[in-house]
Amino acid sequence: MRIHFTGIAGAGMSAAALMMREAGHSISGSDQDVFPPMSTYVEGLGFPVAWRFDSANLPDGLDLLILGASAKLGGEANVEVQEARRRGVRVTTFPELVGEATALRRNTVVAGSFGKSTCTALMAHILRESGRDAGWMIGAISPSLPDTGHWGTAPEVILEGDEYIVGPADPRSKFVLYHPRDVLLTSLIHDHVNVFPTFEDYARPFAELLRLLPAEGLLMAREHPAIRAIAGEAASRIVWYDTQACDGWYPEGVVFGDVTRFTLVGPGGRRVALATTLLGEHNVENIVGVGGYLLERGLVTEAQLARAVESFAGIRRRLDRLTKTSAIPVIEGFGSSYEKARSAIEAMLLHYPHRPLTVVFEPHTFSWRSRDALAWYDTVFEGVAKVLVIPPPHHGEASHHQSSFEEILARVAGAGVPVQGVETAEAAMAALGRLGGEEVLLLLSSGPLLGLPDSLPPVFDRLYGSPRVAAE
Repeated sequence: MRIHFTGIAGAGMSAAALMMREAGHSISGSDQDVFPPMSTYVEGLGFPVAWRFDSANLPDGLDLLILGASAKLGGEANVEVQEARRRGVRVTTFPELVGEATALRRNTVVAGSFGKSTCTALMAHILRESGRDAGWMIGAISPSLPDTGHWGTAPEVILEGDEYIVGPADPRSKFVLYHPRDVLLTSLIHDHVNVFPTFEDYARPFAELLRLLPAEGLLMAREHPAIRAIAGEAASRIVWYDTQACDGWYPEGVVFGDVTRFTLVGPGGRRVALATTLLGEHNVENIVGVGGYLLERGLVTEAQLARAVESFAGIRRRLDRLTKTSAIPVIEGFGSSYEKARSAIEAMLLHYPHRPLTVVFEPHTFSWRSRDALAWYDTVFEGVAKVLVIPPPHHGEASHHQSSFEEILARVAGAGVPVQGVETAEAAMAALGRLGGEEVLLLLSSGPLLGLPDSLPPVFDRLYGSPRVAAE
């Protein structure tokens, strides 16, 4: 088939496009107003890509148009969608496409409020390093994998399962379209308040996902009261994991450092010594869930697991160290929700306990911009020495109760955290140029951050550079 992706720079869209190309289809795409790392990533994939929407972008003989869900695409008003409709070409979404294409595979859906990108990439990496050619679809870039999407020749497919809705006209959560045989459920904390106003609304699609599991399936579930409350929806076998001793899988003897080491303990007295360069307690938790799942399913050996965990380089924007020689480390974290932002901050406080933490934060997602979630700002920056806040974007602001920049700054200040608003990259650079040299800097958002992840590291390497990178 000839398939065109309108909004191809979306993380899920580009991953699905890669899967479809490897499955033998002809792919093209378009997008606009895109920022790195996705823009540069998509440019290197080898698809014909246009960086503006135009009906002329649709190739002759088009069989299918895949429309992304971003508000900037314009939905049915997009000129490419209108042209496809005029030609009688089917218009659908990438979750529907992926679900249809993988319906006969052994799909493992990695779901949860946080941790799913890292867990999906880690699982794909371990299988790949162990010689098993599983397919995968990941909504983030990992330097340990050649691409975010892969069709694979083995029966298994590892799919990052997003609970967000398919689109404005389709309120189903994406992951319920993926025909799961197994589910790894990492977390269940209220998120996406713009489409799930209450926790009950948010938990409902997760319960629906578990009801899709077959009797021969496996639910690998993080020990948590909210997950316990819905686990009974699954007809499959259930295995639990935790960061504390439990009747499933857990870590023992964790020693944090440049290389964090611990023993993975499982049912029946299984013990596997593991090491990782990933930062934070939450990444130990991710490794426990993934490692326990793969060993339960017998997809890898203990030795294969240990080798692959140690070589896994993580996910772009998930606690990436961006500087090379700066005495002030500049690290980029992903802060699309409260839990993700808080996990990144706690990892910094854990690994740099004696250094003042400065955070540059951009409230990019609808949840961070919503007045309904203003209370998140009361505690998210606990332990932070100073916060620079970038203004929230304006796309889609009419669709929810958007907070003003001033309201966000006031809420952070009200929590007792020193805060400064910065509206340009130059203003941020000026504020950060006055640091003393003992700090650690965290760039935190799911948005473009004024381009600072690209422009700031070389400046810091020049201003604060030394032959020896500061000890962690």
